[in-house]
Amino acid sequence: MLRLLQIELYKIRHNRASKVLIITYFLLLTSIALIAAIKFDIGPIKFHLAEQGIFNFPYIWHFNTYIAAMFKLFLLLVIVSMIANEYSNKTLKQNLIDGLSKKEFILSKFYTVFLFALISTIFVFVVSLILGLIYSDYDELSIIFSEMDYLLAFFVKLLGFFSFGLFLGVLIKRSAFAVGAMLMWLIIENIGYGIFKWKLFPDTEVADNIFRFAPLKAMGNLIDEPFSRLNAVKAVAKQVGENISYDYAVHWYEIAIVLVWTAIFIYGSYYLLKIRDL
Repeated sequence: MLRLLQIELYKIRHNRASKVLIITYFLLLTSIALIAAIKFDIGPIKFHLAEQGIFNFPYIWHFNTYIAAMFKLFLLLVIVSMIANEYSNKTLKQNLIDGLSKKEFILSKFYTVFLFALISTIFVFVVSLILGLIYSDYDELSIIFSEMDYLLAFFVKLLGFFSFGLFLGVLIKRSAFAVGAMLMWLIIENIGYGIFKWKLFPDTEVADNIFRFAPLKAMGNLIDEPFSRLNAVKAVAKQVGENISYDYAVHWYEIAIVLVWTAIFIYGSYYLLKIRDL
């Protein structure tokens, strides 16, 4: 495992574009802390976002993992470019000639995907813990370390998303087209969901029950939007006669669905490589 991972890290270390994207990604994760500096002072109206409770434990685990997941496209670009470079630079064929099996080749990519997801999760954990200790109104350990399942959901979400990118990279062989295919799939899923939700089965949960098994929808379901949990949002909703009551929990079956898709993408990548004449 370490030998395969070292091979991939060596390639990334000597790829300038990948290094820039990775640095940008982690800078963006760090920029979550800048949310605390957002203030609006308009006459008598004074609004400080950090004072709205977004950095309170345990809510911060939900909020920060949701926001951090928005930046995953940067690492996706690194992953698909890893695959594209293997084809364009002929390093894939050379690696196989040098004794690396096709299975080991795919495993080396998966280990890199796993490492990216793990480091991202640890990074978000550290940033969130620091922000929470500074701004949270609660400092009891039982509260600080509750709802940590959002970090697990974040890790699984990244793992599934990057594995999808790996599969598309192997399938299409071009990074730009692979990212385009990802976006196209997202559009297709959303259009399909909209047709089922608003046209075919309105006022039912049929669309949700079906599309919870779609890959990108399944990944999105792992971490629901956190904003409606804020007291300020609930107060505004109550004033207009709306009662916000959502299930924000991370469910085991949602994690299981994404893990199954991850396995399908990794095996699919291996199968494509196995049947191709390189």
